[in-house]
Amino acid sequence: MFKSILDNKIYNGDNVIGITDIKYLPRWVVLIIDVLFLIISILLTFFVVFKLKAKPYDVINSFQASSIAIIVNVFFMYVFKTYAGVIRHSTFVDLLKILLASFCTLAVLFLINSAFLIIDNEKAFLNSFIILYFLFSSMFLFTFRLVVKEIFHYAREISRSGMKKRIMVLGVDEQSVAIARAILDNPKLPYQITNFISFNEKLGNVSAKILGKTILSKSKFIKKDKSELDIEGVILIKESLTKEELDEWIGILLEKDIKILKAPSVQKLRSTDNANFIKAVQIEDLLNRKPIKLNDEEVKKRHFNKEVLITGGAGSIGSEIINQVSKFNPSLVVVVDQAETPLYEVELSLRERFPHVNFKFVLADVSNVKRIEPLFKKHSFSMVYHAAAYKHVPLVEGNPQEAVRVNIMGSKNLATLSSKYEVNRFVMVSTDKAVNPTNVMGATKRVAELFVQSLQGLPENKTKFITTRFGNVLGSNGSVIPHFKKQIEKGGPITITHPDIVRYFMTIPEACELVLHAGTMGNGGEIYVFDMGEPVKILDLATRMIKLSGFEPETDIKIIYTGLRPGEKLYEELLSDDTKTLPTDHDKILISKDPVMKFEEINELLQVMLKSLETDTKFEIVGRIKQIVKEFKSNNSEYESLDK
Repeated sequence: MFKSILDNKIYNGDNVIGITDIKYLPRWVVLIIDVLFLIISILLTFFVVFKLKAKPYDVINSFQASSIAIIVNVFFMYVFKTYAGVIRHSTFVDLLKILLASFCTLAVLFLINSAFLIIDNEKAFLNSFIILYFLFSSMFLFTFRLVVKEIFHYAREISRSGMKKRIMVLGVDEQSVAIARAILDNPKLPYQITNFISFNEKLGNVSAKILGKTILSKSKFIKKDKSELDIEGVILIKESLTKEELDEWIGILLEKDIKILKAPSVQKLRSTDNANFIKAVQIEDLLNRKPIKLNDEEVKKRHFNKEVLITGGAGSIGSEIINQVSKFNPSLVVVVDQAETPLYEVELSLRERFPHVNFKFVLADVSNVKRIEPLFKKHSFSMVYHAAAYKHVPLVEGNPQEAVRVNIMGSKNLATLSSKYEVNRFVMVSTDKAVNPTNVMGATKRVAELFVQSLQGLPENKTKFITTRFGNVLGSNGSVIPHFKKQIEKGGPITITHPDIVRYFMTIPEACELVLHAGTMGNGGEIYVFDMGEPVKILDLATRMIKLSGFEPETDIKIIYTGLRPGEKLYEELLSDDTKTLPTDHDKILISKDPVMKFEEINELLQVMLKSLETDTKFEIVGRIKQIVKEFKSNNSEYESLDK
């Protein structure tokens, strides 16, 4: 090992070998060093015995006594493998092994004494010799390991000090200490821990230390500025903090212009092989809530060894639904999307992550029933997840024909085929923009909701139709957070439509968990809405993102207001005004009792709309949508004239 390091240093032109470059000593070298310490212990024992003027027994000579003691000791060192551990990482277990080997040696030497006493009526060893040898040998072996461990620790600290970023650890609980120890033991990480920050004021005001690092109280930390603290960042464990504590500390650290780092919980750290487990806090971390708890057994039952169809599989929601469904070992997952390159990328990713799952990727448009129906004829789908839709409000506002074709006709095709081929459950992904819609996108999704619900009441229908409504998902294609990130990377400005605009947010995994769970708990005809907590002001979101990126709002990155886009409103609702809600077995999930339409009524209106789709102007198309969705009132749009 040392030779390979030496050769590597020479041939790389670096003639400096640091002590931390030496990985570990071979076991036989450690054993030889231990034996040398045993010899030193024997010599020291004899020196003390002679100084005490104790007269040795004549049964065996000093050389024989020394040889017996060392041989017995080495035997037990072999039994307990005291030489097997890496010295610099010695733990209590390693020290316990040494103690056990020494105790066993002590016991055997006393037994030999007893045997000689029975046979020759005289002991082989002085009792003082045995006890002193036990004390000296244990002490030297202990000290050797502790000294080596400390030498490597200090050498590592010295080597780090010039290159590593100085950081503090928030908290003094077991999780925080374990993460700190993982950082200290990983020389590849570019961080040097200087202090712990304690929530306990008393603990922070005494001269207490953890892992050799001083503890600083919260009040002392707050009083000092960044230069006095002499650090670049603070590392925190999100799972150890409440939402209020997290928000408070984020505010404190952003105010001091200190970088905020996050580490996983100890449980997650143990289950990952990633050495670079320290990450910068993202805005998503501040908006994330505890995800809902799923009944995994029920979800598994619905998907295990079943055939599943997922539309919009190349999108943010669709691809995550596939990830979650694949964990339950379905017999087949058919993925449909019309976007060629994203679908191909999703295919490569899924086949790598789930090599045991049978996938089929279909490049098709859900509005083309001739491409979709053969899939239902060939496969016996148990679940259909319909996530395919046009969703970008301004783009859809200018192209209502395409919104009707994909969002309405596509949903009609999928739902009708699901009923015709007796699919067990059909789950449609909808949006909060379908509630009291002010834009074409939201209105077309509301029409799709009404049609899907109407199928539930047909006498011949055996499929359970379920709808789920979401707010904005963090990190989805085209969503506000990735857009702001790109603007910050370019140096700004960040563009916001209105200073008072607010939105609800949820994570993609959280949204998809709701989709899967709704599919298991629905009886058919329900619209499920999620308690998404408090809405987020987009201006506050942008300000925090700028600060998390290390910049100052308005100084480094400008914020400009562009005005509400066509069809956009200041806030979104999850429930319509005349809606009643019913609880479910999850306190975060509610059933929205929206007004419904009979199948005959909405089907007739849709047939007229779809027949004239190619010939109608966009104003005529939007007028037909308004005829179905009475509460659809255009806002900041050219279609406002249709409402007068």
